[in-house]
Amino acid sequence: MHRFLISAAHKSSGKTTVSIGLAAALRERRLSVQPYKKGPDYIDPLWLSVAAGRPCYNLDFFLSPDGELRQQFARHGHDADVCLVEGNKGLYDGLDLEGSNSNAALARLLDLPVVLVLDARGMTRGIAPLILGYKAFDPQIRIAGVILNRLGGRRHESKLRAVIEHYTDVPVIGAVQEDAELALVERHLGLMPANETAQAERHVAAIGQRIAEQVDLDRLLAISRTDVALAPPPTRSSTRREPVRIAIARDAAFGFYYADDLDALAAAGAEPVFFDTLQDPKLPPCDGLLIGGGFPECFLDQLEANRSLRSDIRAAIEQGLPTYAECGGLMYLARGIEWKGRQAEMVGAIPGDIRMHAKPVGRGYVILESNADHPWRTSAAAHAGAELHGHEFHYSDIGGLPADTRYAYAMRRGHGIDGRHDGILRHRMLASYTHLRATAGCDWPAKFVQYVRFARIPI
Repeated sequence: MHRFLISAAHKSSGKTTVSIGLAAALRERRLSVQPYKKGPDYIDPLWLSVAAGRPCYNLDFFLSPDGELRQQFARHGHDADVCLVEGNKGLYDGLDLEGSNSNAALARLLDLPVVLVLDARGMTRGIAPLILGYKAFDPQIRIAGVILNRLGGRRHESKLRAVIEHYTDVPVIGAVQEDAELALVERHLGLMPANETAQAERHVAAIGQRIAEQVDLDRLLAISRTDVALAPPPTRSSTRREPVRIAIARDAAFGFYYADDLDALAAAGAEPVFFDTLQDPKLPPCDGLLIGGGFPECFLDQLEANRSLRSDIRAAIEQGLPTYAECGGLMYLARGIEWKGRQAEMVGAIPGDIRMHAKPVGRGYVILESNADHPWRTSAAAHAGAELHGHEFHYSDIGGLPADTRYAYAMRRGHGIDGRHDGILRHRMLASYTHLRATAGCDWPAKFVQYVRFARIPI
């Protein structure tokens, strides 16, 4: 087996592109690659999933205790040839002085060697003290190799290799030249999701080929080899009750779902029925509705044009269909979205209007406190006063809400709807800016399925 963590000296070093390329290149060698992403990000995992041909799972210190992180890593990686973890930010960056939630902390927890991707633009001899400093800062972290990225040519590469070989004992296992063809499409919330482009697989294959040509894959496998097997934890027990049908919006506009949340929904007794908000004229027959995050503002024309589906969703919610929406889903359920001078009608199940801004309105981890109005309170785990951890990243806010709007959560950290509340309640709908995840203390899929089963009505 082979296991390693890809990190960098700082964010925007190109580690995502390198990670995608490595996953695709190793898969091309007929190795089974299990990808992971540190932190709450949705977009990088979509690309990594395409590259590896297996769902990518998130590992997040803020949302999971150490024991759960080990279990998640083992559960999904025990049958893989290669476990590839892509870090976030820089190797030692974190929320606190001790770096308790840093990439280094994750490498230590999971006993992973680290491969540093270094943005070498403008660097020559100065790369040596950088590497030596990263090695000396925490001797427990095994920096097993470096991949030089964004090189300015073969001469630049040879100079860097000579410096690193002379001053350090860290092997250079790759040297990737600056190449516009390797770039992933950018937009206001980071990388464009892989589910949004029909050329994603071809693009990933091209990245994999370029990385395979410039990274010594045999050396990578050698430095990441381990004889310590991962013991799979007990699998989640699945309900034997009659399944409830959950309609899930999944298309170019909405695609932010954690792989383990979808697993947890199925384990709780949900039968997922995916539908396309851009194409389908009506909701599929269902007992509940789930609309995750995404980029509805980028598809205003198509979403507005699909009047029959918008009308069907609004009618279903007003008739009492249990509904859960996060961020982009909340935006879609509002009256309309205003962006770049364009105003488009949306579902109208929420009596408020979405306005897009140039900078993030809410960004980072959040802490919520459930109140007595929470619709899933039939579950003992969702009693009033329960504290939940999640995250938010939205460039929009919502205005025009009635003064008597009810909310499911009080904000203890983060912005949510207005800095004080999140989780708009209307009929049997809960819509929030916060993204939740099925981790310790927050098994929202089971709670939602239980609520759907309790409130089951034919739609």
